[in-house]
Amino acid sequence: MTALSITATLRATSRAWRRMGAIALACALLFAAGTAMPALAQDAGDEDPLEDINRAVYEFNRVLDGLLLKPAAMIYRGLLPEEVRDGVRNVLDNLQAPVIAANDLMQGETRRAQVTLERFAINTTVGGLGIFDVAKQHGRYKHAEDFGQTLAVWGVGGGPYLYLPVLGPSNPRDLAGLVVDSFVIDPWTHIARANDADWFTYTRFGLNILDTRARTIEMLDDIERNQIDPYSFIRTTSRQRRDNEILNGRPAAAGR
Repeated sequence: MTALSITATLRATSRAWRRMGAIALACALLFAAGTAMPALAQDAGDEDPLEDINRAVYEFNRVLDGLLLKPAAMIYRGLLPEEVRDGVRNVLDNLQAPVIAANDLMQGETRRAQVTLERFAINTTVGGLGIFDVAKQHGRYKHAEDFGQTLAVWGVGGGPYLYLPVLGPSNPRDLAGLVVDSFVIDPWTHIARANDADWFTYTRFGLNILDTRARTIEMLDDIERNQIDPYSFIRTTSRQRRDNEILNGRPAAAGR
């Protein structure tokens, strides 16, 4: 199959995904609207109308992190060499490829979807089920997409800032997107359920949390040491990072 025919197939699939995504979009919008309702009474210019609640969750996460997550992450780093941890991260990223490709298609990003699918095919086979990122050596670089970003591309606003237990910075749109990605789009969730293997889903989620925390130990320590108000710093930087992800690194359009 030529690159031209692959692109044509992906474009057709993209249109199908847009139609299939209508139900998921409706569910996400209802969820986002319900979550955003407490903010309606707030000043429209208030960037964090739920700040008191968010700060309470932030402090809860700090306690949980100090008691459990950070010690577990340090043990994880101490027990496994960097090469092994990189292999774990590669496998987790490879498992996420179907969700990324689906969201690429729903956003009309057919070329990025093609790269994602090629990465998945190469790394699953030649890369030993994704342990090795062989596709990167052939110019297929990874990127991330999720249904929260897709909703943003479709024009859905983020809503008020949320700081979630364990998961951290978010907003109603992205929280709805996470639900849709995890329980509607992700094929591994359905496969695990069909085979009575929910342990796989929980293990995958736990490894994602553990590996992410292990990779951010120094960064978060630096924020705690050097920022007068770490909560505000995280709020600002997480929003900037999210905006950049939605734009796929492209500059924002004039007037946006």
